[in-house]
Amino acid sequence: MEQILLGALSLGLLWSIMTIGVYISYRVLDVADLTVEGSITLGAAVCARLISGGADPYLALLVSFLAGMGAGLVTGLLHTKLRIPALISGILTMIALYSVNLRVMGMANVSLLRMTTVYSLLGGLTGLDKTGSVILLGGLLSLFVVGALYWFFGTEIGSAIRATGNNPNMVRAQGIHTDTTIVIGLMLANALVSLSGGLIAQSQNYADVQMGTGAIVIGLASLIIGEVLFGKRNFFSRLLSMIFGAITYRVIIALVLRLGMAADDLKLFTAITVALALALPRMKDLRDTLRAGLVGRKNHAEG
Repeated sequence: MEQILLGALSLGLLWSIMTIGVYISYRVLDVADLTVEGSITLGAAVCARLISGGADPYLALLVSFLAGMGAGLVTGLLHTKLRIPALISGILTMIALYSVNLRVMGMANVSLLRMTTVYSLLGGLTGLDKTGSVILLGGLLSLFVVGALYWFFGTEIGSAIRATGNNPNMVRAQGIHTDTTIVIGLMLANALVSLSGGLIAQSQNYADVQMGTGAIVIGLASLIIGEVLFGKRNFFSRLLSMIFGAITYRVIIALVLRLGMAADDLKLFTAITVALALALPRMKDLRDTLRAGLVGRKNHAEG
């Protein structure tokens, strides 16, 4: 059981960086960006191709980050310059990235077995096993991302991005070019998603062209769980809750598998989880309405 929970923790930390990227597009910018399903695979593909070619694994992560920025740039330009709806822009980029990822890898699957990764390098320095190295590096990187984003979104351009998601008309009235802030936000979001893909590929020792399927649902599930369970007190706590949400989601999945659920049913389970989490505010409103009605009837009866 301990190994299952440690495995869930390690996976959750790596996926938490992707969840933070989804948070930037979905919550900060208020854009449902489906580029995620292509950009997470792009990060894995770039990492696998570079490492298999003998490149430094840390350099491969940096290139993955930059590749994700490029994917976000394409989506942003399609949306802001060609006036294609954000959802369609993300779908177009996601579809294009399938072919791009195949081109990058040269095949549908690239193995990293017996190759040097960031985890093997870290394990050599610290003496930790694979799981321990993933937890250490994943934890440090996720906390660094939260701290860096908290600082960035406190700057002038970061505040403009947040304001664009809240009220674009007001931002334009202040003389800020919202097209620029949207593009920057999408680039940053997909860069983090792609970085997560690179970390995941090095953790599982392979990259596959299909590995991004359903990633947006996993990201949304982790995001909603983080918000519901760990609150929305301030911006820093919201960013931090994305880490806890991703870990909690992975722990739930591990426990469900432990209880005997078939792996084929996981995506159905995830979809139901997201649907229920998204419906929670509505359920709370209905509960409050029913409670208020019952109290009113009771007062009327007593009167």
